[in-house]
Amino acid sequence: MTAELVRGQNHPLPHTRLEIRVSAGHPVLAAATLVDEGGRVPGSGAVAHPGAAALPGIEVPRQAATQHRLAVDLEAVEAAVHRVCVLLALPVGVEGPARFGVAAAPVVTVTAPDGTGIADYTITGLDRESALVALELYRRQGAWKVRAVGQGYEGGLAALLADQGLERPAELAASILEAVAQGLARSVAAPPPRVPDTDRVRQPAPATPATPAAPGGPVDYTHPRRRPAPDAAPPRPEQPPAPPAHPLPVAGDATGWSMDERLYNQVWGMFEDLARTAAAYRSACQFAESRLDQELDRALSDPRSRIGGAGDAARAAAKAKHDELTARAQEALDRDLAQLTAESEVVEPALPAAYARWDSPVWQAYRVPMEAPMAVRLGDLHLPERTGLRIPFLARLPLARGLWVDAGCGHSEAAALLDETELRRLALETAVALVARLVAVYPADGFRVRVIDPAGSGAGAFAPLVQAGVLAGPPAAGAAGVSATLAQLTERVDLLQMAVRAGAAEDLPPGVDTAEHLLVVHDFPHGFDDRAVNQLRYLADEGPEVGLHLLMVADRADAAAYGPVLDPLWRSLTRLTPVPDDHLADPWVGHAWTYEPPTVPRGSDVLRQVLSQVADARRQWGP
Repeated sequence: MTAELVRGQNHPLPHTRLEIRVSAGHPVLAAATLVDEGGRVPGSGAVAHPGAAALPGIEVPRQAATQHRLAVDLEAVEAAVHRVCVLLALPVGVEGPARFGVAAAPVVTVTAPDGTGIADYTITGLDRESALVALELYRRQGAWKVRAVGQGYEGGLAALLADQGLERPAELAASILEAVAQGLARSVAAPPPRVPDTDRVRQPAPATPATPAAPGGPVDYTHPRRRPAPDAAPPRPEQPPAPPAHPLPVAGDATGWSMDERLYNQVWGMFEDLARTAAAYRSACQFAESRLDQELDRALSDPRSRIGGAGDAARAAAKAKHDELTARAQEALDRDLAQLTAESEVVEPALPAAYARWDSPVWQAYRVPMEAPMAVRLGDLHLPERTGLRIPFLARLPLARGLWVDAGCGHSEAAALLDETELRRLALETAVALVARLVAVYPADGFRVRVIDPAGSGAGAFAPLVQAGVLAGPPAAGAAGVSATLAQLTERVDLLQMAVRAGAAEDLPPGVDTAEHLLVVHDFPHGFDDRAVNQLRYLADEGPEVGLHLLMVADRADAAAYGPVLDPLWRSLTRLTPVPDDHLADPWVGHAWTYEPPTVPRGSDVLRQVLSQVADARRQWGP
């Protein structure tokens, strides 16, 4: 049965040889781009379009038409291709709509070589767009999937190509539209019949253009492989068995130069798949609800349905269709979540210390690294569709933004059950766990930690860091300690910025530490005057550029007296909570992810052991 996709939904491809059929009801041109692992189209040679219709593994039509068939052989595309995007655009100089929103919605269907439907996508919700990415075929765990995209561009084909990272997109867009316009200006006779060529899309376009046939016949868009073969045609070779719909997951099967990079990319691939899967499920459920409401309204507005059982039958039919749509959406969700859960069970035990939870056995074999990793785990993320499926929340290193552990009440049910004192204690414990993790993933000489604790209220929580000797100095206390620490760090940032901008890092004064620094501020704004607040804002804005990062442990309500002057400070930090909370907004698909902090298991000695090894390594390294 053909899967009916909604925007964002994906579906496994049981075949690598495919046909993509487009039905628009008005003339459109079809094209395809080959996207690398960085999400960019490397050049115009990676675009199959009417002016250059064939690439290895891809063949598109040479004209604008209401019906299209694209031939795809995913085994023939180059290994560097990570995604194949199918594009549709409205041609210039053709009688028809100037934007997709005023015409019938295009329908894109993916079929097997024998014409059996695999996935179907009706592209709705368009308005002023004149070009769009209809769908994409992408690699995932050694297999291929199709995803419904439906991303439109009001700026047309040039804007679409620019968004895919192509250089000089306007020139290519103009050449594509010109090729279509020239093709529409002449008639081309149908090509002579040919026997099916099963390897046609495996070959690149010919070096010289074919001689056009004499005019006078209609355009034939039927793909050669769809014409019946003569009786004398040689038998087709047996096709290899189709890959399984759900291949067994393997840790580190993403792209990358090292295992750490492959695992990092795999984790983010899981994050993207979960986001799209949940978005597709929610969109399908909303569509089912909307359709049910519309059909019930039509039934109630028809006077004939108020007599006899016609109204009851109409309502029952509408409800049955609603239940069928939601059941299919739930089936697709369960399938994708089961695959992601299986992948998580394989990936989680393979994660290195920087990416692993505190209860992972990898920490028992911890050794201080010789170089910093790509990223560090700041906690876990999950969605309500499957709360047990937790995706590691990885942040790239060095940190581009500071961190803010919110000691306020938050909005979660778990936080509502805790009093203010308990919330502040948990916030400080979370901050210490984050500090210990950052210290542990950097080389012995590559990371320094400074702590500001004006009232000394965090002495107990900071004790493991102090006792291990991993701090650059004792926690600064009182207004004088706050002022001295901020002055030292402000001077350091000024010096490093001047050296970087002048290209004279070797001329820094002796004693200037160029290692990454983390400033932990507890109990803000206690002990801070206006000058100290301004210095803190300066460090938050300018520090990351020269390796100084900020970690705040504070309740924003405590600083309400400053008014909106501190709003830029809070917005510049990544807000984390000491209790699970669905506060991490995802502008990509609109989810609010539930964040869970990286807590150390109760009774575990892992934190002390890790900090002890870091301290030993620093002593061996020397002052």
